[in-house]
Amino acid sequence: MCSLFSCMLDNEPEMPRLPKDKTWNEVVETHQKLPTNQLDLRKQQEAVWELFTSECTYFLDHLLVLKMIFMNTLKYLQTHEYLLDVDLWRLFANLEELSQTSFGFVNSLFHIFKDYVDTSETLPSLDFISVLTKYFQGSLCQSHQTYCLNYSAAVFYLESLRQREDFGIYLKWCEQNEQCRRLHLPELLVAPLHRLTRYPLLLKNIWKRSTDSTEKIMIYSIKEKVEKSIWDLEGKVKWLDNFQKCRHLQEIIVWPPLWDRDKRFFIPECLKHIFKEHMAENILSPTNRHLLYEGKLTLADCFLLWPQESTRFLDVYLFLFDDFLLVTKTKRNKKKLGGSDPGLMCPSLIPELQTVIKEGGSCMVLDQPIPLDRLVVRGLDPLHMSVFGLRNSFLIQHENSYRQCIAAFLLQAQTENIKKTWIAQLTAAISCFTKSQETKKMSLFTLPAESSEI
Repeated sequence: MCSLFSCMLDNEPEMPRLPKDKTWNEVVETHQKLPTNQLDLRKQQEAVWELFTSECTYFLDHLLVLKMIFMNTLKYLQTHEYLLDVDLWRLFANLEELSQTSFGFVNSLFHIFKDYVDTSETLPSLDFISVLTKYFQGSLCQSHQTYCLNYSAAVFYLESLRQREDFGIYLKWCEQNEQCRRLHLPELLVAPLHRLTRYPLLLKNIWKRSTDSTEKIMIYSIKEKVEKSIWDLEGKVKWLDNFQKCRHLQEIIVWPPLWDRDKRFFIPECLKHIFKEHMAENILSPTNRHLLYEGKLTLADCFLLWPQESTRFLDVYLFLFDDFLLVTKTKRNKKKLGGSDPGLMCPSLIPELQTVIKEGGSCMVLDQPIPLDRLVVRGLDPLHMSVFGLRNSFLIQHENSYRQCIAAFLLQAQTENIKKTWIAQLTAAISCFTKSQETKKMSLFTLPAESSEI
């Protein structure tokens, strides 16, 4: 592999040069195009120039470095049968498209400035609106959205690859390249996210420094569309994050049959097919619900009344969704089966759950899901509980439609703060769910307004 790197050094392409380090005053002074009595016009031109030079920096120092130093090197190694199992898309997504779009944007702005300074006549202003409209309402935001949706998975995939020696050699060689300017791959990968969020600020600066009312309306409209694109992206990221998380939960949460879950029920072998709970997995359908909170707690499994008697504790893992609470028991696999591919694991899963998955473990459901409108949370007196060796404890009850308690869980947190957080999260979730249910009922009983034609 080292000999291949030395071959690449001989064929390494040069980065293109763009006037990103010059100020607008330096450019117009050089070409004797400095208007003396048009201060407002100067300010607008400086704002557009800032958009251009910052895009140059973004393209040259981030996108092009990612493409030429990291992605192309990886492609070169793969043509020589190294790192063949590394997925280019999972690491770099649509970097190729992003680079082409950014270069097209830079090139278009460059020709606007070039035409302005090269013409013999004094032009009243820069004709930049058409370029902004073309790119910001076209592929610039769309390509950034595609990249950003893959970003969290790419970072997580990178972390799993860094553990490999062969990938570490490739990464070290790339990051030592002077074109990286001491930036590491994670710092370069995040650049498109930062750039997308900066576009509205740059457009707002141009809008503030413009005087023509028509131009201001058009620039403001473009800025609003870019902001909407960012808001849409945030919604997509949250939806995708929830979708991936629920999909992984479906894989690790095990729903035991009724006769295993509760020993009170005897079901003959010949009747077990009737109780086959094939729909249990659909409860965690990503389109139906959202995971609000999760975490590890301790369950007092066999709580006895006398202090001198020992209490058996069980490690449990709770999942609080927007409509029910699920209590599970973490079951670790002592003989590690390899678990899920770490590169495919959901980045938003907390470390505790990731460890369970990597060890080939699972979360066994202890009892039926507790609907939030049937859930009661009670804080317990620390003094009374300490007598029984319980600290930071609270009680959750599952009530039926007749308000009879049909299940109770005495839970213990590691610290008082964790206990308070759980109680606050549960209380807030119950309140939100109750309000949403009341709103639905009100909408059902609200009669539509009579037509004026009757």
